[in-house]
Amino acid sequence: MHIELGIVDGAKIVLSYATAAAAFGLAGKLAVDTIRRDGGISALTLRSVVTTALVFCFFEVLPHYPVGVSEVHFILGSTLYLIFGAGPAAIGLAGGLLLQGLLFAPADLPQYFINVTTLIVPLWAISLLAKRIIPADTPYVEVKYWQALALSTAYQGGIVAWVAFWAFYGQGFAAANVAAVTSFGGAYMLVIILEPLADLAVLAAAKALAPLSRSGLLYNRLHHPAT
Repeated sequence: MHIELGIVDGAKIVLSYATAAAAFGLAGKLAVDTIRRDGGISALTLRSVVTTALVFCFFEVLPHYPVGVSEVHFILGSTLYLIFGAGPAAIGLAGGLLLQGLLFAPADLPQYFINVTTLIVPLWAISLLAKRIIPADTPYVEVKYWQALALSTAYQGGIVAWVAFWAFYGQGFAAANVAAVTSFGGAYMLVIILEPLADLAVLAAAKALAPLSRSGLLYNRLHHPAT
């Protein structure tokens, strides 16, 4: 989802400042929800540190490769949401992306606001979707495959949609650009297939972490019904 350099440049990149401001606003709301309903500031801080470290590792360690207008990554956004909650996941995505740019990919920093929008807005969307498809009395460790698939598909689909938007906004609808966007979207099908399996594997392992459910490290909804 790291948009290629030069896809959006010049005056056009100003739009990303506005979309990122909206994305940070959504992240702030999700963070406030965590403080109010799920452990307070200490839980938000602890989980955000962990998610930032995980996202940084996802970007640097997990396989990733350039395809078309962007790169295909295993971001595991829905996994972060299910385990840590939307607020910490949003902060982790923004923080991990920034750390990667500062430490290893400074050339990507001008695209930071584009990429952070691409990561956070779909996360906000799946936090709403989860409320609709997962009953309130179902802890997330009991999520079924189709529910994990729906969340992962929505998140990855959101990423593809944002990447397509930035590519068409920056470079127009020339045949070469359309082909590059199409190849990127097709490559992301691999992520959509594999990520729900990762979700279920992590959730199965999380059942053994029930003693930590009140420690603040994990999303309360992971082991408990919604309150």
